[in-house]
Amino acid sequence: MPIISPKQKQREYDVVIVGSGAGGGQMAYTLTMEGVKVLVLEAGRMFDPVSETAMFHTWDMAPLRGVATPDKQYGFYDASIESGWEIPGEPYTNASKDKLRQFVWWRQRMMGGRTNHWGRVSLRNGPYDFKTHSRQGVGFDWPISYDDLAPWYDKAEMLVGIFGDSEGIENSPDSSPGVLLPPPKFRAGELLARERAKKLGVSVVPVHRAILTKQQDAQRVPGKLHPGNKKAQRLLAANMRLRLKCFFATDCHRGCSIKAAFDSTSVYLTPALKTGNLDILPNAMALEVTLNKAGKAKGVTFIDKTTGTEQHVAGRVIVLAAGSQESVRLLLNSKSNRFPNGLANSSGKVGKYLTDSVASRVSGQIPALEALPLHNEDGVVGQQAYMPWWLAGQQQKLNFPGGYKALLVSGRKMPSLNTGKSFDRVSGGDGIPFGSKLKEDARRYHGSFQSIGAQGAMAANDDCYCELDPKVKDKWGIPVLRFHWKWSGDELRQVSHQQQAMTEILEAMGARFFRAPYVDEPEKAISQGGKIIHEVGGAIMGDNPEKSVTNQWGQTWDVPNLIIGDGATFPGTADKNPTLTIMALAYRAADHLAGELKKGNL
Repeated sequence: MPIISPKQKQREYDVVIVGSGAGGGQMAYTLTMEGVKVLVLEAGRMFDPVSETAMFHTWDMAPLRGVATPDKQYGFYDASIESGWEIPGEPYTNASKDKLRQFVWWRQRMMGGRTNHWGRVSLRNGPYDFKTHSRQGVGFDWPISYDDLAPWYDKAEMLVGIFGDSEGIENSPDSSPGVLLPPPKFRAGELLARERAKKLGVSVVPVHRAILTKQQDAQRVPGKLHPGNKKAQRLLAANMRLRLKCFFATDCHRGCSIKAAFDSTSVYLTPALKTGNLDILPNAMALEVTLNKAGKAKGVTFIDKTTGTEQHVAGRVIVLAAGSQESVRLLLNSKSNRFPNGLANSSGKVGKYLTDSVASRVSGQIPALEALPLHNEDGVVGQQAYMPWWLAGQQQKLNFPGGYKALLVSGRKMPSLNTGKSFDRVSGGDGIPFGSKLKEDARRYHGSFQSIGAQGAMAANDDCYCELDPKVKDKWGIPVLRFHWKWSGDELRQVSHQQQAMTEILEAMGARFFRAPYVDEPEKAISQGGKIIHEVGGAIMGDNPEKSVTNQWGQTWDVPNLIIGDGATFPGTADKNPTLTIMALAYRAADHLAGELKKGNL
């Protein structure tokens, strides 16, 4: 496979892509299938999900029983390398010392990027989500509508393999017929939630996740995605046949050695490499985008992390897909006489309008789920059901804009070292149970704890942005980001509503609680900015060059051959996870780019 070193790079590529995750991987796939010569620069090392995933190991086989450590911040088995909120030698800063005004930033330096550490919930933005300013008077409208992106959602879903169902909910759109895979059957906790929540006017329906509940249709799908392109059809069909349906056994955050759960390496980069049109250069820390005399992007300067030397690669087109804030950092650090405040920043909007999911959680213990008889509990580990926002279109009834979804975490997944910590709350004994009492409690209570987590919309505002820290640099000598963050009253009022609604749903299920909900103290319930790892914005798209950084195709207004291919272009956060929309936008942008390259326009 063409995994190369800096000495092996070509003199020039058609397209250089910085980043190998959801956006970068999708663009690399689409372009190479159309014959475009592409180089992907990845800041981390190569990672093979097949050989490096400890998919079926139990917790007793891991150091310290698998608990989180500084170098494995989500536990030993999490599919993360050189990743986390804090990476040695790669700091970031916050302008405020107030915890409520601080932003935390998860980064993942490895092949496939954040598609390795991802819950794989894959929901479409709805028609309301693209027009928040027109409908609600907050944030910004996107320069495209849902109808513009709908065909690309279909394509992305067919390529990735996503399960779900059609519910006919206006702002949680259905996929076209035949696109989605069948969802798993509901488990006991999900069935109980559906029954009880219905009485409150809340629907519990299958969530959409990028996990194969059956093998993909390698006969039908390749022809739909690549009409007239026999080579692409053949390569995609072969890759689809390598992916097995989910075993319903382990948490997808571990990675997936059978390729049932989507990650960029398994789905995008593997077939792209087989086209012969892709080179991948790992351990390449991008430093700046360089320009030619005409003001067009000509290449990327990067640090070869294996030697510490500065290198350069040339391309006709440069795509930044390093993760929203990493792409913003690269723009801000790419200064020149033409762009003294950062590349493509004549509007002054680079770094502005950072948003994240507005999130909180309520948990309880459900006596009706105690001591269930042993039974087959097939289904994906983690989210399998959710509650789409039930008040969409009824904004006049609320004291906040936007809305939120609620995700259920149910079922009896593999216990960990921490599982037993919950039993002492409900067992009625003194202290933490052990021995025969612990076994008895485990059989009775495991699976009876129900958690509901809400994730809601956030409109862009002037208080949330990033900039370069004037003093701090990382170990490569690159200036780091300094974050400014502030939850507005809209987000805090939304969290109050989340806390009340989730408590009522759990009460309807017969829950007992171990703390009161924070209905009147939302600042105690709201997740810290960045903690949900859904941050977007910083190079937003729009239809006015004075108020945005890119156009609808992700092309920067100032440098048309410089394209942003990740979540940095989002004008705001919907009540949906952003990854599917990143992939659909990247698919659409890459298809447009391939056409422009063939026409000689770039």
